[in-house]
Amino acid sequence: MGERPTGRWWGVLRPPIGVAAGVATAGAGFAFLAVAAAAFGLVAIRPAARRRVVALTKRYAGRLVHMERRRLGGLLAAGELPTTDGVATRRQIGYLAARLLTGTLGVLAYAVLGVGVVLAWIVLRAAVRGELTLPDALAQVGVGVVLLLLNVQAFASIAALDVRLARRLLSPGTRAELTRRVQELTASRAGVIAAVDAERQRIERDLHDGLQQRLIALGMLLGRARRARDVDRTHALIVQAHEDVQRAVEELREVAWRVYPSALDSNDLGEVLAIAARGSEVPVRIRYELPARPGRQIETVLYFVACEALTNAAKHAAATLVTVDFEAQDGWIRMRVHDDGVGGAEPTGRGLSGLARRVTALDGRLRVTSPAGGPTTLLAELPCG
Repeated sequence: MGERPTGRWWGVLRPPIGVAAGVATAGAGFAFLAVAAAAFGLVAIRPAARRRVVALTKRYAGRLVHMERRRLGGLLAAGELPTTDGVATRRQIGYLAARLLTGTLGVLAYAVLGVGVVLAWIVLRAAVRGELTLPDALAQVGVGVVLLLLNVQAFASIAALDVRLARRLLSPGTRAELTRRVQELTASRAGVIAAVDAERQRIERDLHDGLQQRLIALGMLLGRARRARDVDRTHALIVQAHEDVQRAVEELREVAWRVYPSALDSNDLGEVLAIAARGSEVPVRIRYELPARPGRQIETVLYFVACEALTNAAKHAAATLVTVDFEAQDGWIRMRVHDDGVGGAEPTGRGLSGLARRVTALDGRLRVTSPAGGPTTLLAELPCG
């Protein structure tokens, strides 16, 4: 309870503090641009130094932009900002030049605030000396409050403009964005191929080590029943063979569901996961309240992610409860699987890394938080469309 006022006051103080820091960084940016302009002017006379000047300009422009990103994220709560990777130096210099505008506006806002403080001191001194009547004092206080609110709004507007400039000018160009997108698609395609190969090997191993061995044992059991001369012995062997057939069918169904959960043809994801939860060794609580049913590919990937999480919670986490929550927000479907186990899940392991590649192939994200001692939280985010 004691932290809330601090957070509320920090939220109020963020814009003026961020703008003040922005005035300082704008001054540094102005000095850098002036020195860079002078250096490039000298390069026109001495071309041999051009490469050195270009390298230094690129380095220090990147450092200043990185400093601005830290200021915007830490003081102005800008959230996720474009990275400077792949951003051309000329765009960074253009951003630093544009920042002179917000820096100048910040100086003006603080100048107005300073004038207001001086006037408030004059009015207060006059009121203490009795030089103001009560109506005049109240009028001066009202004007001062209005001006203070306008000044606060000015700080918020400057901060918003600062963030907008960063998002607009630091975004990679069209060519860089296309290159990045091609690289992502190439990596995701390779990841999907690797995940499919790993799944094929897993299915082959399950069929060979599980179902095939059970069918061989079933054949031997039926052979013994065929050769038995005792009716009671034959009946017992047939009963055992019938039980083995049922177990073989169950194993075959599990292998088939790892290829594709056919129950999704007639049921939504929440119902199918409820079926899977009934077979889990750990109690599972599911909250599925999506406004519309997602696409088949998205449902399939989320199903595999949830099942892998349930399997890990039962086999490795020693969990006593697993909760699976779904929500749709801002064009994304988020599935959060949380267990109260011992933690220590390795995101780079074969199972989770394969799931991550499947999620990435649909332009999604998979995050695993599993500190030693627990708990483990797995968050899968996929676009609705």
